[in-house]
Amino acid sequence: MRLRKVCVVVTARPSYSRIKTALDAIQDHPDLELQLVVAASALLDRYGRVIDRIRADGFTIRAHVYMVLEGENPTSMAKTTGLGLLELATVFDNLKPDVVVTIADRYETLATATAATYMNIPLAHIQGGEVSGSIDEKVRHAVTKLADLHFPATVGAGERIVRMGEREASVLVTGCPSIDLAADVLRNPHLDFDPFERYGGVGEALDLSDGFVVVMQHPVTTEYSTARRHVDETLHAVADSGCQALWFWPNVDAGSDGTSTGIRAFRELKNPANIHFFKNMAPEDFLRLLIASRAIIGNSSVAIRECSFLGVRAVNIGSRQQGRERGVNVIDVPYDVDAIADAMQRQVGSAPAPRDNLYGDGHAGRRIAGRLATAELTIAKQLTY
Repeated sequence: MRLRKVCVVVTARPSYSRIKTALDAIQDHPDLELQLVVAASALLDRYGRVIDRIRADGFTIRAHVYMVLEGENPTSMAKTTGLGLLELATVFDNLKPDVVVTIADRYETLATATAATYMNIPLAHIQGGEVSGSIDEKVRHAVTKLADLHFPATVGAGERIVRMGEREASVLVTGCPSIDLAADVLRNPHLDFDPFERYGGVGEALDLSDGFVVVMQHPVTTEYSTARRHVDETLHAVADSGCQALWFWPNVDAGSDGTSTGIRAFRELKNPANIHFFKNMAPEDFLRLLIASRAIIGNSSVAIRECSFLGVRAVNIGSRQQGRERGVNVIDVPYDVDAIADAMQRQVGSAPAPRDNLYGDGHAGRRIAGRLATAELTIAKQLTY
């Protein structure tokens, strides 16, 4: 029997951590052939060259798609999406997959979904049906309407997909593959490496023995013009707190230039002795850092997803995760230095939060691969109501 060809497109650092265990399961499945395509910021050094980590994990890459246009503004995002559509259409024509898998809600995801749809290739979507702030919400639901198979992370997300007119039979609540990684790491959670020695980064090596926080703040694409001011509030709150902090670089979104410029300017003018900056880190190492930390600060969905499962306290800033289902580990605050500082003090001084399986139980990757191997693949769909 011919293997079913599954083409997965990875475009960014968070996309890889949210699909890695599904890639493993697809690659190991006797009835599937993995066609891995790496694109966009996952290829670029300034965002940590995720492609190097993918290769180190043993995956064969079938195609590279360079598509990121400089600018970090709405125009460059739109043009990058257009370039991705052009290039991915050629890749799909060459690989001739039986099904294409796209992840979550980044703008590159829309290019993947559109190319597959217009080429009459069945489309599977991971992490549809969720609610959040910014342009991601529009992209996520648009991809849902283009997709033929749906692998939502939560029961609530699955119900929303059905309410959007998708067939119940096309929806399988799998949990989030990133929770699979977190579950694996929990079996050996100890921070058994020196992050400064292994990953370098910028700033003095910190003494982490008295505790530390992790910071990850991205621009909000619908508020991109205020990204510099937003990150300034967080920078001052973290620096003034005295907490040792490991700060990770933002995603490539509209406004990321403002976020990056704010970080560089603060670093050069203030030279904060308690903050060390990193570009990227292996997903498993990053999760071990989170487990060892007192809290995560910023607006990344990792605070909502993985940290809920791990019981890591979180200070979620601003509107980027607005409306997303969350556990008791999260405190929400606006972009205000005093509010951020107060929430940090409360979270850092608290015991770990109760662990929550809201986003999965650690078996999402195998569920996704199993369904991809057995599902009836079709491109015909009509609105159900």
